[in-house]
Amino acid sequence: MTAPVKKDPLAENDRKKLRELNNPRLTAIVEEVILLCRPEKVTVLTGCPEDMDYVREMALRRGEETPLAIPGHSVHFDGYHDQARDMANTRILVAPGESMGGGINAFDREKGLAEIRALMEGIMAGKEMLVCFYDLGPINSRFSIPSLQITDSFYVAHCENLLYRQGYGEFRRRNGKGEFFHFIHSAGALDERGNSKSLHCRRTFIDLQEKRVFTINNQYAGSSVGLKKPAFRLSIHQSLSRDWMCEHMFISGVFRPTKKRVTYFTGAFPSASGKTSTAMIPGHTIVGDDLAFIGPGSDGRAWAANVEQGIFGIIEDINAVDDPLLWQVLTTPREIIFSNVLVKDGVPYWSNMGREIPQRGVNHSGPWFQGKRDGEGREIPFSSKNSRYTLRISELENADPCANDPAGVPLGGIIFGGRDADISVPVLEALNWAHGVYCGATIESETTAATIGRQGVLKHNPMAIIEFLSVPLGAYLRKYLQFGAALRRPPRIFRTNYFLRDKGEFLNGKLDKKVWLWWMEGRVHNELKAIRTPIGWIPRHEDLRILFRDALNKDYRMADYEKQFTLRIDRLLERIGRMEAVFTAEHSVPRGFFREMEREKRELEAARKDFGEGSLSPLVFA
Repeated sequence: MTAPVKKDPLAENDRKKLRELNNPRLTAIVEEVILLCRPEKVTVLTGCPEDMDYVREMALRRGEETPLAIPGHSVHFDGYHDQARDMANTRILVAPGESMGGGINAFDREKGLAEIRALMEGIMAGKEMLVCFYDLGPINSRFSIPSLQITDSFYVAHCENLLYRQGYGEFRRRNGKGEFFHFIHSAGALDERGNSKSLHCRRTFIDLQEKRVFTINNQYAGSSVGLKKPAFRLSIHQSLSRDWMCEHMFISGVFRPTKKRVTYFTGAFPSASGKTSTAMIPGHTIVGDDLAFIGPGSDGRAWAANVEQGIFGIIEDINAVDDPLLWQVLTTPREIIFSNVLVKDGVPYWSNMGREIPQRGVNHSGPWFQGKRDGEGREIPFSSKNSRYTLRISELENADPCANDPAGVPLGGIIFGGRDADISVPVLEALNWAHGVYCGATIESETTAATIGRQGVLKHNPMAIIEFLSVPLGAYLRKYLQFGAALRRPPRIFRTNYFLRDKGEFLNGKLDKKVWLWWMEGRVHNELKAIRTPIGWIPRHEDLRILFRDALNKDYRMADYEKQFTLRIDRLLERIGRMEAVFTAEHSVPRGFFREMEREKRELEAARKDFGEGSLSPLVFA
């Protein structure tokens, strides 16, 4: 008896869409994934309105998302144990003998490819495979990187439709020429709730050689959305040989009512350290909230463009008082995906939102009730600490008019933010570019729920990028130093810490960051003087008093100033000791970096000798 002919999962109309790109390598990639993963059906999406509607409709129809009460809103639940990036199983594939240095989870390339291919054998059986096209960076920009996404998750495709610019037209325009990134994702076998159930086989492998990422048996968007953090690693590696950088930074336009100008800043903050809330301050505009391309301009300045067009933001703590712009967007009709929040009667609830929380509902653990515990006896919170929202920046009232400008926006300043209780002052300006690189490279921040592991532990996170580095740290820092040295008008570099505490109480109000930004803006334009200290330039009380009055209509007392800007000499020197141990163990860290460390250490020790141990009032340096 003759075996039945197996139906080709790729219909002729979809093959035609691939042929129109005139890109044999791209077509070969799609064919290879089909042979390996064996999907039942393949759909090629060009980003037209009908395709966008199809993706969202299927995400809802298949239960990957559920509609909420407000039109356009939907909710997605990741598995209970799939709530953050799995760093242990996220690996950079390297050739034999290639070293990435400490802190980077590297793995032999041939072994890694063999392992991932074995795990992917037939992983899409019975599923529909989606072939999607996007652009990292603005369309028709020197920053643009065309990207191919292959996935069996309509939720992933829906997220990417919100987060990234459609790229089918760019692939078609290039007519088979030029490089591109590609990403292959599968949620894998699903349980009765539609969640990935093979978490023991969860993998995210980054193949730098072929500019591709394999990520499987996961749904959390930070891992499953290929163009998010997986693409970030590819971009960092590629930028090392180019004249631009790819950074874990927001881009925001800062306005002051008394000034007829906009000053653009980028900022790098570890997760839950104030990054999105800084980018979304009322009265300012947002270009991007997470990833930035930064390159030199013909005017001698640095210019920045948003890698994305949307926001995948942490929703915890967003409320009507502290975040009025986001609150308005999150509570009115528009296309938004909520993830891992509590839902009751079609209404989403999250931590510290300012509303009474129901005693029952549905969340990432399934049906939920107050006091519910997991299999290990731990109480399950009603909303995951890493619950998120996904939306287009264009939905925001404060979206910057230059958000999609191919040239990007000119940078006045770069902010490095950390999260510690008793070391860093709320804001300072680096003494020069090299010192700014040192400030960014020595960030320590308390760990949060965005990665799997213990929370509240002080962790070194240079430039808020250590989890995503795909080049040795020494090479990355050398590129930073060279980038600034090549600019005639480099951005000023600042460092912030919104989480300073005294006896458990925060010394900064949530809205104070607007004052710190206004101070930085004034420094960029040489309008404010500052006090030189061993760790950098800090504000004068008289300037902050005026800025607090103008920005918040708040009296800023000298006592508050002294508490916040006291230099905790012993704690600062302890940090330098930790940094010495970290960076001396790294390969090829630039000498210019160590010169800044040695200078800061020398000046702090001199201040301790002159004025005594412990803490020093900022007035000592005035």
